[in-house]
Amino acid sequence: MLSVYDYWQFWRNCEDGDVGKFLRLFTDLSLPEIARLEALQGAELNEAKKILATEATAVLHGRKAAEEAAETARRTFEEGTLAEGLPTVVAKLPEGILNLAVASGLVASNSEARKLIQNNGLKINDVAVSDPKLVVDAGALTAEGVIKLSSGKKKHVLVKPA
Repeated sequence: MLSVYDYWQFWRNCEDGDVGKFLRLFTDLSLPEIARLEALQGAELNEAKKILATEATAVLHGRKAAEEAAETARRTFEEGTLAEGLPTVVAKLPEGILNLAVASGLVASNSEARKLIQNNGLKINDVAVSDPKLVVDAGALTAEGVIKLSSGKKKHVLVKPA
């Protein structure tokens, strides 16, 4: 099962053309409000997606959890900070980056991690990893005592040392 944050992100990342349909099917918003949101274009459509994500998440996980997930996303993507609501895993350090990427759930296999690295898509604390043989150790810990691993721009996980 997805974490509350991942569930929120699922809805936030839906296709633009699906927003209105999903608002009608998966939220309790009024039809006039859905029509207003559905009419949004361009960058404004992102606000409709955030509302969809929050409302759909509230149906399954409750309003408080949905709002916390929305705040985590806001802090992560708009402020670039390490939000506590990001998925977190515990791992022993030092550890090879390929194993760490798999253990964190960002990728399913070492080969997928290698491809991600080749495409500059795997990041440690927002810095692209270039070496698939990199060994991640305590030197990568942030001031908060965690490592932020990212796959692309939208998937993030915090790694805490065991």
